[in-house]
Amino acid sequence: MPWDEVRYPSSMRNLPPRVRAKAIEIANALLEEGYEEGRCIRIAIAQAKRWAAQHEAAGVAASGA
Repeated sequence: MPWDEVRYPSSMRNLPPRVRAKAIEIANALLEEGYEEGRCIRIAIAQAKRWAAQHEAAGVAASGA
């Protein structure tokens, strides 16, 4: 079942909204590729957290701090 900002796995509930949105995007893409739901969720959360950390680091580097 594809997820959205209103209906998403409970394991994504405590993610910051921006990270949750990315995790939902990734999970839906993985579902389309045929991955099992549980695996989609785990991979998507890990990748979304990594994505957010990279964007934070890039933002700090770009701001000169």
